[in-house]
Amino acid sequence: MKAQHVSLCLLGTMLFLGSVHARGLRRCLVSMDMHHIEESFQEIKRAIQAKDTFQNVTILATSETLHSIKPLDVCCVTKSLLEFYVNRVFKDHQEVNPQILRKISSIANSFLYMQKALQQCEQRLCHCGQEATNATRIIHDNYDQLDVRSAAIKSLGELDLVLAWIGQNHQGTSTA
Repeated sequence: MKAQHVSLCLLGTMLFLGSVHARGLRRCLVSMDMHHIEESFQEIKRAIQAKDTFQNVTILATSETLHSIKPLDVCCVTKSLLEFYVNRVFKDHQEVNPQILRKISSIANSFLYMQKALQQCEQRLCHCGQEATNATRIIHDNYDQLDVRSAAIKSLGELDLVLAWIGQNHQGTSTA
């Protein structure tokens, strides 16, 4: 009977800690105004997508790639997406239009800010399961199949999918 009680207490503690961890992750992005980023993207979306010469190809594979992510892997995938856009997409994209460049720079700075906030919370352990690793690998593989310029344009054109996914998986952050 004591062993059962101890097991139940351990299980309860683990569930509580998991819940606290999940809420803590949501608080990592509290001060980020996703609406501002989405608005900035909407202002340049048409111009970016007009440069996309590969209409039948997608970097994010399908939105299913992101929607199949388990809640425990959200931290890992968010971290990976931010790194992907900061270290590859924004660096690889070469923009000549100063207005579009300003908007992209603003979005890139917002991603850097989110990355920094997430790194502070990562000390609590950011789990990367097999599905998260596979989703990230698919995105990188799809990017690598195109030339760098085309891949960057394609990824920028799909930014609304990423923003929607982050918003969906971190909803409630502005009120947390």
